[in-house]
Amino acid sequence: MRRRPRPPADPRPGSRLVKPSPSAPSPAGRALDAAQAALAAEHAAVYGYGVVGARAGERAAEAREAHGTHLARRDALARAVRDLGGSPRPSDPAYALPYEVRGAGDAERLAAEIEDRVAGAYADLVRAADGPLRREAADALSAAAVRAARWRGGGVAFPGLAERAQPAGNS
Repeated sequence: MRRRPRPPADPRPGSRLVKPSPSAPSPAGRALDAAQAALAAEHAAVYGYGVVGARAGERAAEAREAHGTHLARRDALARAVRDLGGSPRPSDPAYALPYEVRGAGDAERLAAEIEDRVAGAYADLVRAADGPLRREAADALSAAAVRAARWRGGGVAFPGLAERAQPAGNS
């Protein structure tokens, strides 16, 4: 089967024959990139909750539950990446923590930061995906925001949007 030649691109403003920019990813490519980023956030969360669980004191059971949730989300995202035609990126062997975690207070603060970062990755996936993956990303964003609020002791106005995140009571 022979392919029909395409008409040349017309670079004049307003032309209907302008070729799309080769650097702009397709919607499927944006969804795959966002899924890979969410997967990377989940890898980091799994690692981080290992540290949180070791220092969480009375909240160790809550840390273990969150760790299990992030393991399940990580595995689901790896499947989603494959479904989108990608190869899931593996986790790093270790992650740099934003500060030294010396006790339960530091562990709680780290857990809230982990959830904020995960929420941000899922917010990007909600914007990029559609269908069931978008719904799953929205559910994960909501769950991360709830966990962050529990660890922090209060919510933020726009979970997943770091540039707008303010403590809910400080409007």
